[in-house]
Amino acid sequence: MSVAVRVIPCLDVDAGRVVKGVNFLNLRDAGDPVELAHRYDTAGADELTFLDVTASSADRQTTFDVVRRTAEEVFIPLTVGGGVRGVADVDRLLREGADKASINTAAIARPDVIDEITRHFGSQVLVLSVDARRVQGGTVTPSGFEVTTHGGRRGTGIDAVAWAKEAADRGVGEILLNSIDADGTKEGFDLELIRLIRAAVRVPIIASGGAGAPEHFPPAIAAGADAVLAASMFHFGPADMIGQVKAAIREAGYPVR
Repeated sequence: MSVAVRVIPCLDVDAGRVVKGVNFLNLRDAGDPVELAHRYDTAGADELTFLDVTASSADRQTTFDVVRRTAEEVFIPLTVGGGVRGVADVDRLLREGADKASINTAAIARPDVIDEITRHFGSQVLVLSVDARRVQGGTVTPSGFEVTTHGGRRGTGIDAVAWAKEAADRGVGEILLNSIDADGTKEGFDLELIRLIRAAVRVPIIASGGAGAPEHFPPAIAAGADAVLAASMFHFGPADMIGQVKAAIREAGYPVR
């Protein structure tokens, strides 16, 4: 691996506040998104991801005002997701200061929207967010992982690996791979899920869900992640946590900024 691994704090936003829970449930307040964005920019984050976690489930648009104020505070790439449904939404996010848009629910409902957005703006602008969980109940998928929507609230029966491959073939620039099972547990990334997606796609993978300590990050990179994302450990951990994570990655032999 010659390209530096990116360390990305995630701002899960609900009603204008950063929140965090476990398995997308029992959300608790983690602070003001604009203040946190500024803090992470100063602390050495490589990018920021801003996800409006209830925009799709509430059938509304992303809070553009918060996006604009956040973008004004940071000088690193900002990816925004939640409620992105088409070209017009991406266009507005870019105008408000986002560098990339993340799409999930709308792409599953109508996969052609991936082609439309990437044709209009280029692949580098679009990130596919895949919220995957191990199959439950009667659902059967070839990989053993199912795509969910609406912040992990709804199963789709769609195989996560097949969906990632289709989206990559359609032109998405990156895949934000979030393990619903590991989310917020602080027990480490789902390495099996990362390996399966890595074997299926050539686009960069951002590993998300489960990070709780600096030593959790190198195994995710070894499994195939090009970037690593976390929320809880950055929001509620010590101020130098980003530095600690980068040191752990560097000590494991991977390039990092």
